[in-house]
Amino acid sequence: MDLLTTEADEEFRRQLRSWLRRTLPGLPPAPPATDWPARRSYDLSWQRALHDAGYAGLHWPTDAGGQGAGPTRHLIFLEETERAGAPYVGANFVGLLHAGPTIAAEGTAEQRARWLPPILRGEEVWCQGFSEPEAGSDLAALHTRAVRDGDSYVVTGSKLWTSHAEVADWCELLVRTDPAAPRHRGISWLALAMDTPGVTVRPLRTLAGSTEFAEVFLDEVRIPVDHRLGAENDGWRVTMVTLSFERGTAFVGEVVACRRTLTRLARAARANGRWDDAVLRRRLGRLHAEFGALWRLTQWNVSEAEHAARGGRDGVPGTAGSVFKLRYSTARQELYEAAAEVLGPQSLDTGHEWTEGRLSSLSYTIAAGTSQIQRNIVAERLLGLPKGRC
Repeated sequence: MDLLTTEADEEFRRQLRSWLRRTLPGLPPAPPATDWPARRSYDLSWQRALHDAGYAGLHWPTDAGGQGAGPTRHLIFLEETERAGAPYVGANFVGLLHAGPTIAAEGTAEQRARWLPPILRGEEVWCQGFSEPEAGSDLAALHTRAVRDGDSYVVTGSKLWTSHAEVADWCELLVRTDPAAPRHRGISWLALAMDTPGVTVRPLRTLAGSTEFAEVFLDEVRIPVDHRLGAENDGWRVTMVTLSFERGTAFVGEVVACRRTLTRLARAARANGRWDDAVLRRRLGRLHAEFGALWRLTQWNVSEAEHAARGGRDGVPGTAGSVFKLRYSTARQELYEAAAEVLGPQSLDTGHEWTEGRLSSLSYTIAAGTSQIQRNIVAERLLGLPKGRC
């Protein structure tokens, strides 16, 4: 797809820049990184501002409540909001980047009308109930069970590493609806209201002091059958749609943010004298090239999703997202290792913003599918290699 901008695209950029210049100075200070209830309020207020200004769901299909914009406008929006230092999706990243696009691609008209507008208006937060104590990278090993009882499923089990569960209204939940079926074929995708009786959330504290993850316990929780996305036992296919968005297009804003972080890091090196180190300069130069290449791959992935939408495939990204996720995870870790080299002992201060970034970067080779899983996907689906045998 041709990503060269037109005069109309550049006018969109100018209007967006103007809106950001008017709006950002009036925002309240961002709450502490460890206060997720306050961050929920802050993030949803920003989402509401985007909605009221006509920027919410910019690239979502119009029949899903979005603006139907192409990849060029979407990328311009991400570039300009990151460069201006605007808030990111924050607490509702699951709703905006994972669950919402999946519902737009797979949901019925009634499901779209119920769940998508509140996401875009900044009214409801979603979390992701996929991983379990015995099912992380091997997601098909999940045990949480849903038994059909009339118009409801009765769900019992537990989930682990559930992002933003303590502040979420809804959860995209994977359950086993047919324990006798092959493990990839007995799974269903359900939408769970987090205030349903029988749901218990226990926050998990990270190294950085945040509670953005949680354990979720489900004790005979009743979920209406019409909260199921797709057919019963077809949840693995629906999940692959979710994971395609998670790996393919959900990190686009973070690439721009990393490029901005790298620029700040180079300034810090000049200020404290580390710029005289030729080895460090080469390291920062290579990272500049890495993130430049990742941005081009991001453009490819967003463009591919747009091609899929125009071809009737609901805008689901392809397996190139695994290529991106694999390299981005390592590049982000290398970026913050370079930051530690530039900052020296200051990088050990747990209250420093760079330290939080370094600690969070450690999770990226695990989150959204481990690097081993991504290599398997690339080997089997892109390179056509045979599946490994134990």
